[in-house]
Amino acid sequence: MADHPTISTESDLAPPAPPTPAVTRRSLLGGAGIVVGAAVLASPPSMPGSAPAAAQPVSTDPRPLDAAFKRRAFEVREVCASTNEKIPIAPHPTNGDEVRYTNKIGSDSRGLPHDKRGEVEQAAWQALYTACQSGDSADFEKIPLGGTRKLVNPVGTEAVSLSGINPTQIGIPPAPALASAERGGEAVEVYWQSLLRDVPLTELRDDTSNRDVLAATEELSQLADFRGPKSGGRVTPGTLFRANALYFDPADPKGRSVTPPGVLDGPLISQFLLRDVPYAAQWISAQIRTALPANEFLTEYEEWLAIQNGAAPKRQLQFDATPRYITTGRDLAEYIHTGPALGWAAALILATPSGGTDPRYAGMYPPAEAVSYPSNPYRKSKTQGPAGATFGLPYVQALLATGISNSVRAAYWQKYFVHRAVRPEAYGGLAHHRLANGVSDYPLHDDFLKSEALARSKAKYGTYLLSQTYPEAAPLHSTYPGGATSVGAVTATILKAFFDESRVIANPVQPDPADPTRLVPYSGPPLTVGGELNKLAVNFGFGRNWAGIHWRSDAAASMAIGEEVAIGMLRDERMTLREPFDGFSFTRFDGSRVTI
Repeated sequence: MADHPTISTESDLAPPAPPTPAVTRRSLLGGAGIVVGAAVLASPPSMPGSAPAAAQPVSTDPRPLDAAFKRRAFEVREVCASTNEKIPIAPHPTNGDEVRYTNKIGSDSRGLPHDKRGEVEQAAWQALYTACQSGDSADFEKIPLGGTRKLVNPVGTEAVSLSGINPTQIGIPPAPALASAERGGEAVEVYWQSLLRDVPLTELRDDTSNRDVLAATEELSQLADFRGPKSGGRVTPGTLFRANALYFDPADPKGRSVTPPGVLDGPLISQFLLRDVPYAAQWISAQIRTALPANEFLTEYEEWLAIQNGAAPKRQLQFDATPRYITTGRDLAEYIHTGPALGWAAALILATPSGGTDPRYAGMYPPAEAVSYPSNPYRKSKTQGPAGATFGLPYVQALLATGISNSVRAAYWQKYFVHRAVRPEAYGGLAHHRLANGVSDYPLHDDFLKSEALARSKAKYGTYLLSQTYPEAAPLHSTYPGGATSVGAVTATILKAFFDESRVIANPVQPDPADPTRLVPYSGPPLTVGGELNKLAVNFGFGRNWAGIHWRSDAAASMAIGEEVAIGMLRDERMTLREPFDGFSFTRFDGSRVTI
């Protein structure tokens, strides 16, 4: 956002003014403050000989150090709140579908009651709309549901985050309109992903001979409006299903689309998802439980309609008995199905020294090769080290946990109170009625209706509905923007602020496509910590596109949301720190540098 202070490369926040007590801010922040405090607590002159120490009266007066610390805490909080309040409310443009279609076919209505054609009952929609305008919990309780499943946490988005900025201060472009070429192109892509879920991801390379992969790249390259990464103006196997990030841009209604550094390099799956995680005296395997290829849902109309109404799924996932590494799009979709703590795992891999006889308990880098960011104040200290209070692993993990909650609030706020955009599964229902039942007033773009992806999907599944890998399909909130991607983005941004993103990852690996229970070396362009953290972020979000529950634009817009949330948090956190510190510096998803 052009008018958003977090876009600047240097923080313009000055520390709070010094307090007035005898112990000044300077003395509190420096060694002198500790000396004064110690003097206040010092014992009186020693007593003669062997006389027992006399009990000293306990003073009820606060020490100067205490008073200064208390005052500073208030001032830091006051400055952070005042500065954040000055950031304006961002523009919130919408795609106009909600007004354009009186039957709400371009809006998310899943979980509400629908008629036999899958169109929402107007009274139920109006109740949802009223609640989304008021934000009142009582209004959300009045919404008639069509099944037993519940809307996901709408009022939770209105919780005030005590660190960083408010969700209303983050802007994203409007979601692609229902009838647009961009939405049609996204539909072509997500149908191709459903068709290629079980193709090894190692085939997504430019020298592949896989005919299905080549067919997908050819069709996506010919679309009128496809915003995924390209090489030489075309989608190639090496850019197929790779990620982009989407920023709000006042000069371009569709936003500014960029390819985050590193996401086109090497395997599609981040190295942080292919390594066992050291967890003190335990370890967490990188192998996962995978779903069998037979798990395809919502390809029968009655099942599709029941899920749109919010019914609980009647079928369950069936799993492979042998754990393996993430090898296919289906594997990735299942890995992020229930929100794994991937940021926690990446922090453990980075913060744990390597070495020892058992690599499962070891991190990436030896103790002598510090992977913390060069400006970390404890890299310069001769007598102190970091711990749980600041700069240690528990401190980073605490920020990650808070960042996850704050980023979900920001993303879900957009879902409920701004966009309410249609999910891919509901779009597939429109395609079914348009092509199978002749409903001509469903305005889907010809790029999709005449696509090879749709024709192949119909031949494979016997329906124009979009196959889903989750029995329940998508959670009951709208598609735009993606909550999972915001979590991945805030995670990657926080970790880049604490760890040296320029470090090259030694001995990169990828799953053996012939035996996914083992890893084989990867050889190619160097992979860096920053690039693989960016890739980790997009694996978390774009992985849900493989499941059939999200569009490309959902994930792309949420990359910017998670990054903005992290920057706001780090700016506030910077104000709280006592260590001499040059600030947090890292590379944003658009390749620019920011220092806080």
